[in-house]
Amino acid sequence: MVILKLLLLRFSQSIDLRSFQLTDLSRAVSHALRHEPWLYELELDDEGWAPVEDLLFALRQEREDWNHLAKQDLALMLKASDKQRHEIQGDKIRALYGHSIAGKLKRTPASPPDILFHGTNPDVVPQIKAKGLLPMNRQYVHLSVDTATAIAVGKRKSKTPVILHVLSHDAATEGVHFFKGNERVWLADKIPPKFIVFGEQ
Repeated sequence: MVILKLLLLRFSQSIDLRSFQLTDLSRAVSHALRHEPWLYELELDDEGWAPVEDLLFALRQEREDWNHLAKQDLALMLKASDKQRHEIQGDKIRALYGHSIAGKLKRTPASPPDILFHGTNPDVVPQIKAKGLLPMNRQYVHLSVDTATAIAVGKRKSKTPVILHVLSHDAATEGVHFFKGNERVWLADKIPPKFIVFGEQ
């Protein structure tokens, strides 16, 4: 009887823990898709969709126990929710309501501000100095309009991020394509090293 009670207690605790983790996951997904996608370097289309793999990549950086987060975990989160807050179609996911984003990340070619910013991990600076800023697993390089946003993005990659200054006007003049995201984010195909000012932390 004692053993049975212990097993039931452990099972109950595991259910509560899993429920708590799914609640945490749901909150993080909502934050990423509804409110501040630029902090997760997500690219939402005009209908609010983001690639599932890009979201998973960002979430895996958030917590150590999310290192192996997979699409089936998102599906379980959706199934366990008391309200239908998100939906998945194929390889894309979006929030259904509650957006506070002033405009999705539309691909609108435009002339950028003179200077933009990019927060990153100090460990990748040598690579950036050699090759510039590249989209990596995303479609575009994400750039911030101010240092505060760049720092917030950078702190998701490192506790002591480096803030790079991008000479965006000069880059655009020499043929680098920039796209207006929203009031805080600009996108670019890539930024060559000669348009990047290094060193500020």
